[in-house]
Amino acid sequence: MRTDLNLLIVDDVIDNIQVIMNVLKENNYNLAYALNGKEALELVKENDYDLILLDIMMPEMDGYEVCERIKKIPEKKDIPIIFLTAKTSIDDISKAFEVGGVDYVTKPFNADELLARIKTHLELYTLQRTLIQNNQDLRVKSELREKRLKDEIQETQRELIYMLAEITEVVSDETGKHIKRVADASKLLAHYCPSLNEEDEEVIFTAAPMHDVGKIAIDPKILHKPGPLTDEEFEIVKNHTILAQKILKRSDRKIIKAATIVAMQHHEKWDGTGYPKGLKGHDIHIYGRIVAIVDVFDALVHKRVYKEAWDKEKAKKYIQDNAGIQFDPKLVEIFLEHFEEFAIIEDE
Repeated sequence: MRTDLNLLIVDDVIDNIQVIMNVLKENNYNLAYALNGKEALELVKENDYDLILLDIMMPEMDGYEVCERIKKIPEKKDIPIIFLTAKTSIDDISKAFEVGGVDYVTKPFNADELLARIKTHLELYTLQRTLIQNNQDLRVKSELREKRLKDEIQETQRELIYMLAEITEVVSDETGKHIKRVADASKLLAHYCPSLNEEDEEVIFTAAPMHDVGKIAIDPKILHKPGPLTDEEFEIVKNHTILAQKILKRSDRKIIKAATIVAMQHHEKWDGTGYPKGLKGHDIHIYGRIVAIVDVFDALVHKRVYKEAWDKEKAKKYIQDNAGIQFDPKLVEIFLEHFEEFAIIEDE
């Protein structure tokens, strides 16, 4: 048991306090005293005590009321209180326990009995606090372990996503820089979107590189064709959204599910004329609507096998002109408001 135990003695008779202190001093307790209930409450609020010896019969505020008030202080309610009383009726003793006392010692008290009662309740209180602390430590360890495992799972998801994104680079006409730019721009647009939070920013940043993962199942000859695609070839390319879902749908992990949404919906259009499902307006997930803008902008301002690069102002006007048609008009407003930041990403 701890040796630095703090005890508070509350009695309106100083001689009684002195007698108790003489009995307790041989145990090296840290002793404090109060001569009335008000003073006792002030001391309890300002200090930490391991046990309180509390007289019942005091003027203005008796021991019962003092005990009740202490028990209403959340951080002090578990301090054991032993009543000191000359009252020995069943009703008086019952009330002492009802208001929160753990024991009582009758006056005039026996020194050995008082020491034994105090020792017992100090040991119980110390054990209780140790158990509470151990439970808190176990809870913290459990929470940290759970967080570590969650972080490991998320890191595994990220590694898987980047591996698949790298495979996509090999078979499609995009480059690793395109994938990085789309990820950075998606995070930036999510950052300025008032309905999204920091977690959404990180999720879309990690998921966005998977937007064209379905292209790994498309014939590279079509993907690398230097001229315009035929209608039949375009229908084949459009299937990359459905193929992405088939690749990713088996996972219930948050990031992979977000990647599935992005891959499936980044070609949907605000007016419902997009593919693969013809979703319209807010039926398109916010992640899909964000990637739709940044993916098109990036594709326009960089050279592809089938087109030359546009200048940024021309690409900006295309995004602006298609607000409410191809793109979410509110997201376009945000994009235009912070256009210079998106333009910087395109120079990477």
